[in-house]
Amino acid sequence: MKTITIFILTVLLLTSCSSNDDGRNGNPNIPDYAFDTGDLINTNLPQYSNLQFPGNYILLDNPYGVNGVVLYSSGTTYSAFELSDPNHQVNTCSRLTVEGIIASCACDDDNTYNIVNGGQQEGTSGQYGLVPYGVEVVGNIIRVFNN
Repeated sequence: MKTITIFILTVLLLTSCSSNDDGRNGNPNIPDYAFDTGDLINTNLPQYSNLQFPGNYILLDNPYGVNGVVLYSSGTTYSAFELSDPNHQVNTCSRLTVEGIIASCACDDDNTYNIVNGGQQEGTSGQYGLVPYGVEVVGNIIRVFNN
């Protein structure tokens, strides 16, 4: 009985592991940099207090992400995405700008993405949506990470 239990646990452990260490970023255009905001984002602080309300976002510049990170509040959850166009190699025009819930690329193809779900907008060329980052909320602290 012990042998069967050990065998089953071993099989479950091995099948739950992935050979792909990239985690969230399977995109060849965006480097997979590790970062962690820790307790930097505290919604009690004035510069982050707008995240307490649905539809607001903040931009986090370097050292977070490749070209920065957008953190969006839906009111009950948060989403965080890389501010690099996922369908371009990182270059001077691939940094996204955000207006409302749309992130736009300055390259000639005018790619646009939704910062709520990371999806491509109609007319965007390429196969990738925005690269997502992890978000953890404990009380008033929002931690964004990729590690």
